[in-house]
Amino acid sequence: MRMKIAEDARIFYRSPDPKRIFGACPNLCVLDSGRIIVTMCVFGPGIVELDVEKCIKGKLHAIEQIYISDDKGETWRHVADAPMMHARVFKAGKSVYVLGHEWDMIVMRSDDDGETWSKSVKLTEGQIWHHEAPCNVHYQNGYVYLVMERVLAERCKGMGTSIFAPVLMRGKCEDDLTRLENWTFASEICCLETVDKQKCNYVGIPFYQSLETGPNVLSVRPKRKFFDLGWSETNVVRLNDPNHAWYDSNGKTFHLFSSAYTGRSNIAAVLKVVENEDGSMTTMTENAPSGEPIVYLPFPGGSMKFYMLWDEVSGLYWLSNMQASDSMSRPETLDPVRMALPCNETHRVVLHFSKNCVDWCFAGVIDIGENEKHSRYSPSMAVCGEDLLILTRAADEEANCAHDSNLITMHWVRNFRSLVY
Repeated sequence: MRMKIAEDARIFYRSPDPKRIFGACPNLCVLDSGRIIVTMCVFGPGIVELDVEKCIKGKLHAIEQIYISDDKGETWRHVADAPMMHARVFKAGKSVYVLGHEWDMIVMRSDDDGETWSKSVKLTEGQIWHHEAPCNVHYQNGYVYLVMERVLAERCKGMGTSIFAPVLMRGKCEDDLTRLENWTFASEICCLETVDKQKCNYVGIPFYQSLETGPNVLSVRPKRKFFDLGWSETNVVRLNDPNHAWYDSNGKTFHLFSSAYTGRSNIAAVLKVVENEDGSMTTMTENAPSGEPIVYLPFPGGSMKFYMLWDEVSGLYWLSNMQASDSMSRPETLDPVRMALPCNETHRVVLHFSKNCVDWCFAGVIDIGENEKHSRYSPSMAVCGEDLLILTRAADEEANCAHDSNLITMHWVRNFRSLVY
């Protein structure tokens, strides 16, 4: 019997057309009133038939949907749609925002706790913001901090996540965050410009050979490719322990934890951002006490999208992540329904806690799919009083494939702080 720390999964969303309409990127925010706001993206070839006016135009059709609940998730109301994807919902001051992209970054605001929403507003013009599935939000000294990812195609010749720059954004909570001038953006670095593959000795990174001419095809049926070293889907934290080797007593340093595209499981990427005297923010690599640079850290589920949360009451960081169980399998031996590379196992989502974001203690299983096709991945979570509410992408037998999830599932971990040992 599998012992789960979460209640049996409830289905939050089920696709009306599992082969052509998919659910993705669930995210949530809990207001002081107890109201829960959830955003999620629906995408796929069938979306344009639902509402052509509300979806992103182009090759990939998508709509961001917004739901609210006032009874702790028992019932939900669908209140708005927007032409964006990879969005997150967060509160700032008296307003609630949904921030995503339609390649350019786009934002909406609600001044009545999510009942009604402004028209979507572009924050950028002519840029590509991509792939930052919703991760966490950090608050400090009246400011909100979060990370979005920009594709540095104009300055880097590379593939996939190798040219993604995780950009820390800071906005004053009382300002109108639908206005570009009220945001400060950190400097941009990407993995291609930062990591020298020749120096990744003795740790097996990259795990597979990367090719300058294109992706390295590791198996043909199904096709499994390895592109190049990269990072994506970034969380931001402040390290609060004065004894931590990376603690900043001035509170001006933030650490970015990203899923690391290396071909290995349980390795994450870490960067830091320092706030300067003039208010600007500089992104850079972190260092060991020896002075050696650190980009990669052992990290449970670090090869897949994870979600980090600081809990003031327990004084701990909490992590919902994917659990790898067979990442050393040869690519050609995997079940055909398995998604991508051996390190990208997507049907086991679990919970950890830590006091330093490096040493993680296993708290328990949130959910495990019945087989490789029954995915449970890309989690988001929020504290609701004494409980944790976790949303994940999910798939069942009706799904097109493990990646094209036809479900969003909802999981409650009751009295989650009692899991600490």
